[in-house]
Amino acid sequence: MILLDKLAYSSPIRKHSPALKSLFSVGSLLICAGFRQTFVCLLILCVMVIATLHFTNVSFRRYLHFMLGPFVFLCLSSVAILFFFSSSPQELVCIPLFSKYLCISQESFTHWYELMAVAFSSVSCLYFLILTTPITDLLTVLRRLHCPWLLLELMLLIYRAIFILLDIADAIQISQNCRLGNRTFRSKLSCMGQMLSVLLVRSLKKSSFLYDAMESRLYDGKIQVLEESYPAKPSEWIICILWLILCSGLCLIFF
Repeated sequence: MILLDKLAYSSPIRKHSPALKSLFSVGSLLICAGFRQTFVCLLILCVMVIATLHFTNVSFRRYLHFMLGPFVFLCLSSVAILFFFSSSPQELVCIPLFSKYLCISQESFTHWYELMAVAFSSVSCLYFLILTTPITDLLTVLRRLHCPWLLLELMLLIYRAIFILLDIADAIQISQNCRLGNRTFRSKLSCMGQMLSVLLVRSLKKSSFLYDAMESRLYDGKIQVLEESYPAKPSEWIICILWLILCSGLCLIFF
């Protein structure tokens, strides 16, 4: 089983209403992305981190490990916002480079800081939803919102296929490391090519096995998944709505 699925199924609130958890996380995410108020984004980030650590079996160290990927991606992609070339020195950072200056101004630093706050708060909202709600429950919520069934089936199949291939690639890489196949740069390139070729063959076999399994279960064009109902208490809905109203009100005040 995929690690994220294991954590989602073992969550203490796994059998709580997926609609309530979706409203809490997606509503907070929309507030972050829509208003872009730094203080509110930081507040949502802190609440989501505390809620994720409290309502999941994820340690703080593992949570930081999950955040490392988005952090590296954001740092690399936001360099163009933070640094810029200027013909005159700026107030914060100014590095002479040939006939111009590589600078960081107060405005660029503010934009970068706001972008990082919005991005990390949005990622924390998604992590709360992913680590507390299995993919089947999320698809049930989308199905009740009348999303196209073809889109839902593609989401389910692609989700399974991607992480199955990642598990296969991880197993192949471990096998190569045990055989000392990644000692030099040339051997790493060779092992990478072999791994990709094996992944292609195994992905075709996996897709064939999956189709045979679906046909043996009378597949008629729609994937039937057993849906379980987890109704939420009125008090939980009230708390969630009050939280969203509070965040929206703070955004309007600061705006």
